[in-house]
Amino acid sequence: MQNNISNISIKNKIPVGILGATGIVGQNYIRLLENHPWFDVQFVSASPNSAGKTYSQAVDGKWQMLTPIPDSVKNLIVADANIVDSVIGQCKLVFSCFEISDKKAIQDLEFGYAKAGIVVVSNASAHRWTDDVPMLLPEINSSHLDILELQKTNHNLTDGFVVVKPNCSIQSYLTPIYALMEAGFEVKKLIVNTLQAVSGAGYPGVSSMDMIDNIVPYIGGEEEKTENEPLKILGSIVNNQFSNFNDLVISAHCNRVPVIDGHTATISMLFGDKKPTEQEIIDIWTNFRSVPQDLALPFAPVHPIAYTQESNRPQPRKDRDTDKGMRCTIGRLRVCPVFDYKFVALSHNTVRGAAGGGILNAELLVAKGLVG
Repeated sequence: MQNNISNISIKNKIPVGILGATGIVGQNYIRLLENHPWFDVQFVSASPNSAGKTYSQAVDGKWQMLTPIPDSVKNLIVADANIVDSVIGQCKLVFSCFEISDKKAIQDLEFGYAKAGIVVVSNASAHRWTDDVPMLLPEINSSHLDILELQKTNHNLTDGFVVVKPNCSIQSYLTPIYALMEAGFEVKKLIVNTLQAVSGAGYPGVSSMDMIDNIVPYIGGEEEKTENEPLKILGSIVNNQFSNFNDLVISAHCNRVPVIDGHTATISMLFGDKKPTEQEIIDIWTNFRSVPQDLALPFAPVHPIAYTQESNRPQPRKDRDTDKGMRCTIGRLRVCPVFDYKFVALSHNTVRGAAGGGILNAELLVAKGLVG
């Protein structure tokens, strides 16, 4: 996997851990972190059922990646993720990818690790709406890291803290919308229809009887996340608290489709009084760069947004892996007879939308001097 050449010097690799390491997102972290220039996986944890086993034993028959388990990880002893003390002295940062449904339990555990002095980069949804936890999409809201001093004060933290990434369903379209806003064009309304891959359902996922020759037009909680999480990400910090961006209205339809990886979205957008031309939109997307690109973070896409002129693209099989699987690929921009314009967008849900997005968040924390 080719990385950017970062302008940030890391003398020694930072030891990191993975909470929920045996699940599909945890497996992706292990795959993507192999040979990472900054991070070295030295700690893995999971449920009590897996605790005490080697990692290879814990995922025997459940390893879903197309590449083998890295040699550096296969013999690590899996800890019980519920026992926070087990991480002490093992690493400085953990990637949290719990797949349990008890939101309060996840909240308590993640802050438990933070109180133990560990930085928590979370994929779980439990803290996305916690008042002092930033929900990061680094190309958009890296400034939200300013809330961390308040978080440390509120929760009596020293070196540890919690940051969280947003839901995978918004990765394919929010950065392109933000790029237009940043360029001075007010986007007022969106209608978003997501076609979400089966890998987004986790392990064991959706049954073949549900997905073969079928589309499931409901994914619990996805429409609410797709409509509401962008408002926090696009918002600002006012008087030491998040103020949501309330000048955008989103209506979402979320569907599970028989695709392995890659969330596609079809979007219709309505502008305010100032409306760009089609060529202006394409130029804005093509030229968009932000903080991760300026810092040349190893997992940052060189081109966070790419526009394809081909009439039948983007397609998951052909476009999801471009630029390390971290790029948003867009096509079919055209006039919308109901709103102003409509387009199709694609992102890799288990890379950009999950583990890769978490890695990029962690790299941003290192670059900002918050981990080291």
